[in-house]
Amino acid sequence: MVFLLFLVIFSYVAYRLYQHFFPSPNIESKGKYVLISGCDSGFGHGLALELDQKGFNVFAGVLLSDTISKLKSQLSERATVFQLDITKQEDIDAAYALVESKTKVLHGLVNNAGIGTGGLIDTTPLELMRRVMDVNFFGHVAMTKKFLPLLIAKTDSRVVNICSVAGYLAASGMSAYCASKYALESFSDCLRREMAPWKLRVSIIEPGFMRTPIIEGRPKDFESVWRALPADVQQRWGESFMRSRFNASTTSALLKYAEDPIKVVRVLSHAVLNSEPRIRYRPGLQSSMLFFPLSMIPAWMADWLLDRVAPMDTQPASVAHQIKQ
Repeated sequence: MVFLLFLVIFSYVAYRLYQHFFPSPNIESKGKYVLISGCDSGFGHGLALELDQKGFNVFAGVLLSDTISKLKSQLSERATVFQLDITKQEDIDAAYALVESKTKVLHGLVNNAGIGTGGLIDTTPLELMRRVMDVNFFGHVAMTKKFLPLLIAKTDSRVVNICSVAGYLAASGMSAYCASKYALESFSDCLRREMAPWKLRVSIIEPGFMRTPIIEGRPKDFESVWRALPADVQQRWGESFMRSRFNASTTSALLKYAEDPIKVVRVLSHAVLNSEPRIRYRPGLQSSMLFFPLSMIPAWMADWLLDRVAPMDTQPASVAHQIKQ
């Protein structure tokens, strides 16, 4: 058993070293079209600039119309920037008409648009859970289904889905976000296997915490979060416990040492440009060296370790009350 484990580890390390020292070549970008959603900022914005510089014809979808002119000024004349809300079918249909008017073949679809949210299951409104799932999962499903005819018009096209470490390791206080990313992970695997006859490449990107607007946009004051909770939830958890959780989340070492988003842009570029894109990319040390190994150990052990990363010095109010009784 020990020998078999050693053989597996040795084979994996040897394979990764081979990939590093003998990388597969890139494809020719000239005349190829790539559609990216969520180009207002973050990974999508960086990738649009990167692929445009490499010679691709970029279709950059942005949510906010105010960002269109700014992004246009940063891209070449080959690029097309347009408003796109992936939760609206009419926007997706309009995007398809726009793309089809310029090309009948789409080399790549990068499903990047997304929103993030935190909160306990008990404190997260069902409407917010549905909103996160609508953007992070159903929007990408709708985009993929719509553009499949243009993608499979030739072999070796690719779909690149921005998932997360939250797609393979669920953490307390991130249920809505984790659920949406787990869903996108499984959808991506199904898509890859179903579309194998057309040789459609499907890559999954699984970054850890990166310095993007999703991280920077987290709530900064506890009082506003507390006031938004229903009275019964406040009574159940208690202000002291909720404040401790909030303080622990805002001072987390994972957020403090969030990594440079250029790491994600680089693997995104590789997934679009390389002749042999990988099925999964885990950019950054958090994803590859911390979260992925943690996801592979027994669940009870992962629970124990995660519980000690950010231990609470107080108990929920109703738990403390039960103990007193």
